[in-house]
Amino acid sequence: MNEGSYKYNGAKALVALQEIHIKEFYNTWKKAKELDIKLPITDDPFYKSLNTLLYHVLRSSRGYIVWICSQLKLPDPKIDEAPLPEIIIENAEKFIEHLVERWKLPLRNVEPELFEDKVYKSNWDVDFCIESMLEHAVMHPIRHKYQLDNLIRQQTK
Repeated sequence: MNEGSYKYNGAKALVALQEIHIKEFYNTWKKAKELDIKLPITDDPFYKSLNTLLYHVLRSSRGYIVWICSQLKLPDPKIDEAPLPEIIIENAEKFIEHLVERWKLPLRNVEPELFEDKVYKSNWDVDFCIESMLEHAVMHPIRHKYQLDNLIRQQTK
């Protein structure tokens, strides 16, 4: 099996989409940071600032693939913890490179049927099959990019 091949092309596509969208989210986040965009007031600790939002998205991306590996009894993907909000600005680009590279590895040799054969309890107590968790992982940075795009539009009129 060559470096870019997967037993299941659906996994290959979702891993590639994760990379695209985590990077697009980060580019939008940097624009929001430059413009000093304010997040809506909330009690959610991950929405207290742009730094906590970036931490939330990167931490979650790591968490999704760690969870998937755990459910499939694959080795730990050895992804570092996301940089804390206090140091995330200086460390985000390097962490994203690391995250993207580590995401590419664990699902290459997983048989296609294991992506939909059963469901597992997520960390937030909702049932997901592996494929649906991968799709959720791809959508997460897209949703937050959308949120930031709307805030940028609203606050720069």
